[in-house]
Amino acid sequence: MSQSLPQTLGELRRSGYRTVSVKEEMRRNLARRLRAGQQVFPGIIGYDDTVLPQIQNAILSRHDFLLLGLRGQAKTRIVRALVNLLDDFIPVVAGSPLNDDPFHPVSKMARLLVAERGDDTPIEWLPRERRYHEKLATPDVTIADLIGDVDPIKAMARRLDFSDEEVIHYGIIPRSNRGIFAINELPDLQPRIQVGLLNIMEEKDIQIRGFPVRIPLDICIVYTANPEDYTNRGNIITPLKDRIDAQILTHYPETIEDAVRITAQEAWTQRNGDAEIHVPAFIKELVERTAFEARKSDYVDRNSGVSARMPISMLETVVSSAERRALLNGDPAAVVRVIDLFEAIPAITGKIELVYKGEQEGIANVAQFLVGKAIKEAFNRRFVPNYRPGREQKYNFPKFQQIVNWFENGNTLDIATNAPEADYRRSLAAVDGLESLARHEMKVEDPRDLAPAMEFLIEGLHQNFLITKVLVGTRVTYTDTVSHMMGQMEEPDA
Repeated sequence: MSQSLPQTLGELRRSGYRTVSVKEEMRRNLARRLRAGQQVFPGIIGYDDTVLPQIQNAILSRHDFLLLGLRGQAKTRIVRALVNLLDDFIPVVAGSPLNDDPFHPVSKMARLLVAERGDDTPIEWLPRERRYHEKLATPDVTIADLIGDVDPIKAMARRLDFSDEEVIHYGIIPRSNRGIFAINELPDLQPRIQVGLLNIMEEKDIQIRGFPVRIPLDICIVYTANPEDYTNRGNIITPLKDRIDAQILTHYPETIEDAVRITAQEAWTQRNGDAEIHVPAFIKELVERTAFEARKSDYVDRNSGVSARMPISMLETVVSSAERRALLNGDPAAVVRVIDLFEAIPAITGKIELVYKGEQEGIANVAQFLVGKAIKEAFNRRFVPNYRPGREQKYNFPKFQQIVNWFENGNTLDIATNAPEADYRRSLAAVDGLESLARHEMKVEDPRDLAPAMEFLIEGLHQNFLITKVLVGTRVTYTDTVSHMMGQMEEPDA
């Protein structure tokens, strides 16, 4: 930091510096950004017309606020981005425990120092990164953690009375003075601890163990909470909720396009390893549709939600499946296939909560079902005229009759997860009419996308019950539905 900045209280006075409250500071910097057309919350996608305007209104109103939403809705990321609305540096009394304003010190240490040194009081410049603190609310959090407590060792060592302010060991909230403090998962905080926040929210001061010591704080407090917590683990007490100025609801991505952008931003897909991995655009769409299908599935607990972390983990896993295939086969490159989506089942099973109906089916079966539903949805949106989602009915696909006939003539298609690229393409090319249909209907521009597009069409026909798929280990066999049923009916020879 430049040494030209004032280093004493006297220099600070002569510089004309004026202190403003942290909420006024955030309001002022937000107004400047909005007027300049600058991005306020970088990396936050899909909230431009919903959540972000409400947050900006709360800041302009100098409000404390609560972000309420299911898991994986970027609540913590938004809260941490608020630090960008703070000034680069602010002056504080050097060594003060509460980031004391040199013009209006609140801690005893800072008050005594200013009284003793006057204009020679040393000044430090606190960067914005050190003005943000957060705490995850857990049942074991105490008032001492948040606000502070009397330190008996300090009292005895310095022979101080317990009513002396200097015996206080300050908690994280007073140490966030002149900054932003966030509490994540607020309902998990015990009610008796939430009561301790009431004075801070309304009177903006703290009192420790009933001693007549009150310290006014300049602080912006932001909370996050999951609606599920209201019934499963805890609640926000009514007096505290009343003191929170604004409650802002977050949500999952509302469009596939936004979801793809979020996952592309967060997922680790650029491996820089021995093999180059290519992910077709429609595969990225299928990853997101799997999450969309999970959020509306009767097997999945909708109150729990399906985090945006699920498609992130899923995309990373399908890329790893393709990377592993390339390494096993010694290929310099690999393209993600539709079959790789089913290799990503472990990335789904740990991120969804099932209702009783889903538990009866089994978590792995539900995960496979969701991937299949995503493929069927994407396929039908492309090839069913005036398609209306949610209507379960059998559709005819006259464009694909040549392919269906090929299977009805006794042919089968085998695809293995670890098959080399050349074998994979050769197997798909053997299906009559499949390649030309994929080129035309899927509008394939990148040659690498052609084989996965052909596989997508085959899987889409299976999901619509026009052909049958038999899964054995990491290999799938597509065959005629009637032939498969007849084969199952045949009794083995005695």
